Amino acid sequence: MSRRLSRRSLLATLGVGSVGSLAGCLRSGSSGPGETDSPTTDQAPTTTATPTLVPPVTARYDLSTSHEPTAAEQSWEPPSSPPTALRVEPVVENLEIPWEVTFAPNGDLFVSERPGRILRYSAGTLDTSFETERVIDAGSVAHGEDGGWWAAGGEGGLLGIAVHPRYPDVPVVYAAYTYDTDDGPRNRLVCFDVTADDPAETETTLIEGIPGANVHNGSRVAFGPANYLWMTTGDATEETAAADPTNLAGSVLRLEPDGTAPSDNPDFGPEADPRLYTIGHRNPQGLTWLPDGTPLVTEHGPGGADEINRLVAGGNYGWGTMDPTKRNAEGYADSDFARPVVNTGSKTWAPPGCVFYTGSFDGFRNRLVVGGLRSQRLNVVTLVESGRDLSGADSGRAFDAPWMDDAYDAVAHSRLEDELGRIRDVTQAPDGSLLVSTSNRDGRTESDDVTYPRPNDDRILRVVPVSE
Repeated sequence: MSRRLSRRSLLATLGVGSVGSLAGCLRSGSSGPGETDSPTTDQAPTTTATPTLVPPVTARYDLSTSHEPTAAEQSWEPPSSPPTALRVEPVVENLEIPWEVTFAPNGDLFVSERPGRILRYSAGTLDTSFETERVIDAGSVAHGEDGGWWAAGGEGGLLGIAVHPRYPDVPVVYAAYTYDTDDGPRNRLVCFDVTADDPAETETTLIEGIPGANVHNGSRVAFGPANYLWMTTGDATEETAAADPTNLAGSVLRLEPDGTAPSDNPDFGPEADPRLYTIGHRNPQGLTWLPDGTPLVTEHGPGGADEINRLVAGGNYGWGTMDPTKRNAEGYADSDFARPVVNTGSKTWAPPGCVFYTGSFDGFRNRLVVGGLRSQRLNVVTLVESGRDLSGADSGRAFDAPWMDDAYDAVAHSRLEDELGRIRDVTQAPDGSLLVSTSNRDGRTESDDVTYPRPNDDRILRVVPVSE
């Protein structure tokens, strides 16, 4: 399949001055069924489930990193005016359900596609850097096709990706994907050497057997400010599993780069999995950090009650224990469950990827920008320390009820509503620009006016003020 790029827009986004010609043709390939391995969640990195033809990545490279924050903790001030009106510029087109868009420290751009590919834009060339047939049989919908409620594979497939903090000296990329077993879908965290002749041959399993399903797989993967590797997991529709600290479902994991548990992770008890940072999540798919290092996640509720949560080490966020209709003042009364910064109540955002934007785009700086799947828009959230004036509440939706998180109040505005279809990921580029990606080839976009997917879906777009 041809991935058409807007050359000027992409080069500007990546901050590249002079590059060679772009490669437009990539292998389209189809992903085959996954392996049927017995799940395990042992502490040590596991390499037996995915046979490698070369030494595993954990033997080829020293993956350890310094855990000093990569940037000094910064204070920040929320903006006082509503977010700017927007327009978009195409960057990459004709993608196949892009799930995560992320940048390496040297500016290389990586994009995961749910059917089983990872693309890399580097030195003027866009190519496939990794492709696996071990991912669940995840399909996509082409323009003019009726995909039903969703494409094959449900919400599973090749999902979150992250790049090692010492890349390209350590040319290692991490990926989370759904695979088949005799007992149903599971999720796996792997890493591979992007410089190998065949990167797939270096695939090294770090964690496998994470509960999976057609929905609720979580699987956002990212390195945080102190170079720990973080991964979100969904409850895989087994709600009570999210409250079980011996189970990796419905959790946020905090890991060393080799997949093991840091010694200072919170203690959930003698039988608990040491890789857990928080539990009691439903389907967290977005992960970002405030300038002071505070982690935030976005997660899907049941047709509403979508949340933004501030992660506190050892926190239990209540999914799998609380009545989902009582995530309110009544339900939280006299409970120790961590409380949300945002709970959308009866309204749905379906929030996937997010970023706390710190770039040069004045109307968005120091705001949390969240994609919207079912809401089909950008959700732009201003966070204010509780007790301070919540500017912009008159033009947006305020989240400041006394029963909510006591650290922050929030006000949300919507932008680009029903203009792009489903917005899957949001990321900040090295030059400070803001990128979004669509997820229209998953067959779930709703519109009375536009036939989705469009001929050039899926796309990565740069978001700019209408004044530019």
